[in-house]
Amino acid sequence: MKTMKAVLAAKQGAVLSDVPVPRAGPGQLLVQVHNAALNRADLGPSRLGNDEIIGMEWAGVVVDTGPDAGRFQVGDRVMCSGRHAFAEYAVAEMVRTIPMPPQLDYRKAASLMLALQTMHDAVVTHGRVKEGDAVLIHGAASNVGLMAAQIARAFGARTVIGTSRDPGRRRALESHGIDLVLDSTDPSWTQKVMEHTGDRGVDVIIDQVSGKGFNDLLQVAAIMGRIVNVGRLGGANGDFDFEMHAFKRLTYTGVTFRTRSLDEIGKLTSAMFGDLGPALERGELTMPLDQEFTLDRAQEALDRMAANQHFGKITLRVA
Repeated sequence: MKTMKAVLAAKQGAVLSDVPVPRAGPGQLLVQVHNAALNRADLGPSRLGNDEIIGMEWAGVVVDTGPDAGRFQVGDRVMCSGRHAFAEYAVAEMVRTIPMPPQLDYRKAASLMLALQTMHDAVVTHGRVKEGDAVLIHGAASNVGLMAAQIARAFGARTVIGTSRDPGRRRALESHGIDLVLDSTDPSWTQKVMEHTGDRGVDVIIDQVSGKGFNDLLQVAAIMGRIVNVGRLGGANGDFDFEMHAFKRLTYTGVTFRTRSLDEIGKLTSAMFGDLGPALERGELTMPLDQEFTLDRAQEALDRMAANQHFGKITLRVA
C-alpha cells in the first residue's frame, strides 16, 4: 500500500505521520499538494485527538481522476477547498475546485480559495453589492475581510470602510485599499462612519464580529441596507435593536458552510468563479502572505494562528 506524509490531530497535538494515499472516487480528483493554507477553523479540529488529517484548502497538481471528474485532467494545476489538506496528497471534490491562473504560484493559490468562496457568497450573493455602494467590513484585518474589500471594489463599491481592534493591523489595512480604517473600540467609530458617508450610512455590512456591540452595525446601516453575518469573533450572543432593524428596513442574513450540501457548495463555487475568474486571472485578487512552515512544523503554524501573531495567510509548504 502506497503511503504519504500527513498532519494528524493526535492527542499530543498536530503530528506528522505516515498514512495511506487516498483514492479519487466519482466526481473527485486526487491532487498532489504543493502548498496548503491555515484557517482559524483548523484550530478546533487540530485539538480533537481523533487522528484525522487537518486542513481545509490547498493548491497542487491533479495526479488522478475518478469517474465524472468533469473538465479536469491529470497534470492540471488546481486550487481546492475541502478536507484533509495538510498532506502530500488530498482528494478534492471536482465541484469545489477551480483551475489555477498561470501567473499564480502554489503558495499564493493555496491562500485564496476559501476566502474567494466565502466572501463572494457574502458580498455578492447575499450582500448584493452594486456599483456606488458604501461597504463596511467589520473585522477587516482577517484574511476573508481583506478579500471582502477586494471583491466589493471589483463590483464597483465607491467606498470601503474597515474596522479592527489592533493598531498594527489598522496600519496594515491602510495599505490594502481600504478608504477609512477605524478602531472598533473607539466609542465614536460609528459617528465617523456616518460622517464619512454624509450621514447616509453604509449599504452593505460584512460582519465578522457580532457579540455585544452588534447594535452599532444597525446604527451605521443605511435604509434598506444589507447586513451579512460571516463570523462571531466578538461572541455568539448580544442585544438586537428590533425597532432600528424595522425602521431602516434592513436585511440581515447569516451564512456558513457547515449546513450546506455539496451541491450547494458546488453552485456557490461555480458562481464565484464565473464572476471572479477574470479578476483572478488578471491578478487583481490577492492575499498578503504571512509565515511559511514546512509540513512537519504544522503545530508551530497552528500555534502562531492561535496566538493571533499573523497578518495574512500562514501557509505550509508540502512539495
